[in-house]
Amino acid sequence: MIGKLIAGWVGSKIDRRDGEGGAVGAAVGVATWEVAKRVVPAAFVLGAGAVGAAYLKRKLTTEHGPDTGLGA
Repeated sequence: MIGKLIAGWVGSKIDRRDGEGGAVGAAVGVATWEVAKRVVPAAFVLGAGAVGAAYLKRKLTTEHGPDTGLGA
């Protein structure tokens, strides 16, 4: 709730710079906050998965050598 208030206030302040008003800016600020609450954690999860996959790939190829396909 406090996040929505802050986002609305910031959006309103940004929209008032053009001298017309702040209602649209407040709505855009709140909408941006709602989207960011869902996108940022998802980006962290996807980024951590990519880093983990790269780490495991590097770890497996350096420990056991590259796969030659000869079954040795």
